[in-house]
Amino acid sequence: MPLLKTTLIIETIPRRNETPDLSGAISQSGRGRMGSCPGVRIAATGSYVPDLVVTNEDLASLGCDSDWIVQRTGIRERRVASPDQATSDLAYEAILRCLRQSGTNARDVDLLICATMTPDFATPSTACLLQQRLGCIAPAFDVNAACAGFMVALITAAQYVRTGLAKNAIVVGSEVMSRTVDRTDIKTYPLFGDGAGAVLLQPSASTDRESGILSFTLGAEGNAEALCIPGGGSREPISQSMLDQSRQFLKMDGRSVFVWAVRVVEDSIRDVLAAANVKPSEISAIILHQANIRIIDAAIKSLDVSKDRVFVNLDRYGNTSAASIPLVLDDAYQQGAIHKGDLVLLCGFGAGLTWGTSLIRW
Repeated sequence: MPLLKTTLIIETIPRRNETPDLSGAISQSGRGRMGSCPGVRIAATGSYVPDLVVTNEDLASLGCDSDWIVQRTGIRERRVASPDQATSDLAYEAILRCLRQSGTNARDVDLLICATMTPDFATPSTACLLQQRLGCIAPAFDVNAACAGFMVALITAAQYVRTGLAKNAIVVGSEVMSRTVDRTDIKTYPLFGDGAGAVLLQPSASTDRESGILSFTLGAEGNAEALCIPGGGSREPISQSMLDQSRQFLKMDGRSVFVWAVRVVEDSIRDVLAAANVKPSEISAIILHQANIRIIDAAIKSLDVSKDRVFVNLDRYGNTSAASIPLVLDDAYQQGAIHKGDLVLLCGFGAGLTWGTSLIRW
C-alpha cells in the first residue's frame, strides 16, 4: 500500500555564541516550523510508581528544608525504586496496565519506544529488554531527550502509525532518577523521583486533519553545561577520580534552566496553538512536564486559562523526567477528566536543552 504523506520538522536553534543566553533560547527566526500527524490516536494509557514514598520531612536528616522545597518547587514527596527495581521493571508494569486498559495483547505490539535517561544498561536498550519480556515481535529502541524524551518518542512513534508501519505502538517513559542525584546536593536531590507511564498509539478511524496530533513542535538548543551528568560516558569514562568527585551525578544550573524553561514553554505552546488555529480557552486538559510548580504557574498565567484544566501531580511524584507527562496523562484519564473529542495539550522540556509540545484531539 502507498505510504501516506506526513510532516515532521524538527526545529533546531543554532548557537549564537559559545555560551548561549538561555533566556532567549527561542529566536524569532526559528519559530513557526511546525508539524502535524493526523489520524493517530492515543488508545490507552497506563502508569506505575514504586511503593516507597519519601517525603520532604524524610530528607531533613540530609540537610534539606521541607518548606524551601515546597515553596521553590511545589514538591512534597516522591517515589523511590527499591534496590531490585530498574527502569525496565517500572516500564514493564506501566505497559501492562496500558495494554490491559485497551484490551490489546502484548504480542500484537509492533513498535516499542522507551524514553529514558536512566537505562538499565548502556547497551542493549531498555526497549529491547521490554520487547523480550512482552514477547512481541517489534522494532524496539530507546530515546534520550531527558525530560522531553516522552514527547520526542511520541512524535516518532506517531510517524510509524501514520505511515502504516505500525498499528499498535507502545511509547513508554520510565526513569529511576533517584540514582542520578547526589544526596549531598541538597538543592537538586529533593527534586527527582522514580516512575513510568505508557501510551498505546493506534490509527484513528478518521484520517482528516481534525483528529489525532493536530500540531507539534520539537526543538533543541545544545547546551550540555546547563543540565548534565558529566561522568560515565565516552567523554569521561568511569574512574576512581571521577567517582571521588561525584561526577556520575546530575549537575544543574537551576536558575538558567528555570528562565529558559519558562520562555520555551510559553512560546512553543503559542506556536502549536496558532498552527492548529486553536484558542487557549478551547483546550480541555493541559499537561506540562512536572519540573517545577512555578514554571507551570507561569505558563497558566501566560495562557490565561483556568487552573482546573492544568493537571499536576508534581507534589506527589516530583520530577520523573521522561515519565512525568505520561504519569500525569494517565492520572487525568483515570479521573475521567479527558473525553473523546477533547483537545489535550502536552509539553515537555529538559536537558539538551530539548523541548517538545503537541496538541492532540483525543
